[in-house]
Amino acid sequence: MTTPVSLDNVDLVLGSTSRYRADLLRRLTPRFRQVAPHVDETRLDGEAPRALATRLARAKAHAVAQTSPGALVIGSDQVAAFDDRVLGKPGTVENARAQLAACGGRSVEFFTALALVDARGSEARVFEALDVTRVAFRALTAHEIERYVERENPLDCAGSFKSEGLGIALFERIENDDPSALVGLPLIALARLLREAGVEVL
Repeated sequence: MTTPVSLDNVDLVLGSTSRYRADLLRRLTPRFRQVAPHVDETRLDGEAPRALATRLARAKAHAVAQTSPGALVIGSDQVAAFDDRVLGKPGTVENARAQLAACGGRSVEFFTALALVDARGSEARVFEALDVTRVAFRALTAHEIERYVERENPLDCAGSFKSEGLGIALFERIENDDPSALVGLPLIALARLLREAGVEVL
């Protein structure tokens, strides 16, 4: 049986430039570097939101692993959806308002996929996980939506909110197994995958 190694002694790479994911990963360790994955995130025809998140997380991890031999590479992707409609990052104030108006009084599913590529050996090993979070939005007035977007400017967030900030006031309830997943990186699952890869988190 291989002796586990400390997380402090591996080359850990986050295949993302997201500051939200980086902030989450710092809860486990400050020792990592970020590399942009450069992956086409276009949804395939007929692709289910769950499958889209899983495919992109895997693609991001593999893309970065190609340029990071000997590293442990984390890829993650989050897709928000209801009625099979994918809610991307709004990009504009108008899109953010429209997304929140559509979500008001409804339940939205957030699929947060995780892929860990272990490129330390002669052949890369891949470990994967998927968190499904269900968010029940309360009924929202146009004024509340306008005020929220103005105050928090969630234009780079899937679903147009920041659950770690004021966005929590938009909800009636959240149902999931990992509170960090909704922010973009499921730490409970990541810690498990690292252990499976023979890396001690604690």
